[in-house]
Amino acid sequence: MGGSGSRLSKELLAEYQDLTFLTKQEILLREVLDNETGSERFGDCLRQHSEAHRRFCELLPQEQRSVESSLRAQVPFEQILSLPELKANPFKERICRVFSTSPAKDSLSFEDFLDLLSVFSDTATPDIKSHYAFRIFDFDDDGTLNREDLSRLVNCLTGEGEDTRLSASEMKQLIDNILEESDIDRDGTINLSEFQHVISRSPDFASSFKIVL
Repeated sequence: MGGSGSRLSKELLAEYQDLTFLTKQEILLREVLDNETGSERFGDCLRQHSEAHRRFCELLPQEQRSVESSLRAQVPFEQILSLPELKANPFKERICRVFSTSPAKDSLSFEDFLDLLSVFSDTATPDIKSHYAFRIFDFDDDGTLNREDLSRLVNCLTGEGEDTRLSASEMKQLIDNILEESDIDRDGTINLSEFQHVISRSPDFASSFKIVL
């Protein structure tokens, strides 16, 4: 990983920074730009490990860890979910599926991985975070949170063991309460704008909706 083949070019780095909420040092693997001077020189941050690219490459076979190969590679969900930062997340499978651009929705490219980290970073806006939270909770991908989505959301949060799973009556009452508070147009579902309206009243949402490598 230390050779020139493992370095992200300045142009590619700038493109990734423009397209995400991540900083240069969060994207960089380990860079030293020998010919950069003045304001173009990133200084000490270029000598830091990039958690994004480094951690992605750790999930790849050795022969795919050059920059050229890693930017074409697809990492299966099983590998992504082995990351400690995701392993304990109750929505880990949904997170991977939402950010995957592969036709089979079963793997992540490096750009998918960057998008994921960008949305879950401290610098992503509350609107961006709530938009992706909505997509993650929309289990059937129909653009609304219906009773089934809400039931699955609750089960993810409480667990489905005998000692934590809600009874049918408890689940119905909880979902009734959620819809009573959130379903502004009374159509029996929660749309994105309704969801974002509820989230806007939760000051801790943005700070809790994050993944730090």
